[in-house]
Amino acid sequence: MLRYSGTYRNKNGRKMLENNADIENLFDELFPLPRSITGDGYRQSVQIISRYIPFEIGRALSGAKVFDWTVPPEWVIEDAYLIDPSGNKILDFKKNNLEVLNYSEPIDKIMELDELNKNLHSIPEQPDWIPYVTSYYKKTWGFCLTDRQRQELKPGKYHAVIKSSFIDGAVEYGFKYLRGNTANEKGGVERKLILISSYLCHPSLANNELSGPIVLAALYQRMAKWKNRRFDYLFVINPETIGSICFLHQHGEEIAKSMQAGLVLTCVGGPNEKLSYKKSRRGDSTLDKLFLQLEQEGEVEIREFDPSEGSDERQYCSSGFNLPVGQVAKTTYGSNPEYHTSADNKEFVELDKFLSTTAKIENVLKIHEYLQPLERVEPYCEIQLGKRGLYPNINSPQTWDASSDSLIDHREQLKAIMYMLSYADGKHDLVDIAKLTKIKMKNLYRYAEILINADVLK
Repeated sequence: MLRYSGTYRNKNGRKMLENNADIENLFDELFPLPRSITGDGYRQSVQIISRYIPFEIGRALSGAKVFDWTVPPEWVIEDAYLIDPSGNKILDFKKNNLEVLNYSEPIDKIMELDELNKNLHSIPEQPDWIPYVTSYYKKTWGFCLTDRQRQELKPGKYHAVIKSSFIDGAVEYGFKYLRGNTANEKGGVERKLILISSYLCHPSLANNELSGPIVLAALYQRMAKWKNRRFDYLFVINPETIGSICFLHQHGEEIAKSMQAGLVLTCVGGPNEKLSYKKSRRGDSTLDKLFLQLEQEGEVEIREFDPSEGSDERQYCSSGFNLPVGQVAKTTYGSNPEYHTSADNKEFVELDKFLSTTAKIENVLKIHEYLQPLERVEPYCEIQLGKRGLYPNINSPQTWDASSDSLIDHREQLKAIMYMLSYADGKHDLVDIAKLTKIKMKNLYRYAEILINADVLK
């Protein structure tokens, strides 16, 4: 079990994400908080998510060495604003926290526009959007604004004020296990771990920030209700990059011992319909195999592993760990002009589809539960299916098109059953059956359930 240094508890009991109103309320509460990789805005955000996932909290203290990184000091920001030559406050952190460069050092200075311009950030190609800009590891300061605002600035003296400081603090991450309730604690069954993680550090961004944690929370609540789990599931939330590095520094070797596969959730709230899966660096995990098959069936899109872009899967897949962790998205980072701008907002994402996206990921994980070598209870010869209501007891030309009047999609089900039983030799799984039969995974999953419930498959 992972070590931890604290926990966030909710005095009002566990909240549920059951409908679109629940999703919207959570989104509206989280969106305006001034998050960063450290600090009160991040902590408050994790506390809110902890109403839905009862996280334990791990910490890495400022100044600690974590692999090739040093945990940064904690950023404290009270206020930031820019006053123009006429005395008007034209930028205000308290109204829009994207308007200050994240991790800005303090400044209180009057300067000419030429000097100020060196520390202003805008996007000429998108003149009405504010960019999201950070500088975590090199001290500087800055303001972000629309390019239209920037072009309207008049020469004169501007008063730049950023009331911030850096203190000894910590990078924090949350984690929560859902234990497999079919595994044997005494070692009769080897425990296998599935990691599901997301990040929480960007302020006032919707698809590239809040979609991942919100879907993570909804997914946890759905999976907590599963009657049987063949795997252990570990849910993790952290600030992107430095958070997963700290987590791996403290627990990487431990989770690597039982890691079967993993998913990083990011950008799952945009308008694209299909799930998009980025393969793990190894490309050979059971989830890699499943998603590749789902691509063949037209259900998902596949991206190859690319260490030059992405999210925390880059840390999990780094050469030393090389863990089998892929990434799930919809409207992926960098594929839309709204990425890392103020246009990545509530209007851009489709909050009414967060729960259906959650259901899609849950269904993949349900199928994955069955993606193990198939074995029969009775391994010799054919199984007598008729006495189990799975084969026609009267065989005639009239029954060739349907195995039984009580079965739906009769011939497909019978074909799937016969193939599964024939190849249930401890060497083949459902993806192998899908390739042989051209039957979709979501249907094979149902048919495998029937055989397991009939005590035919182990």
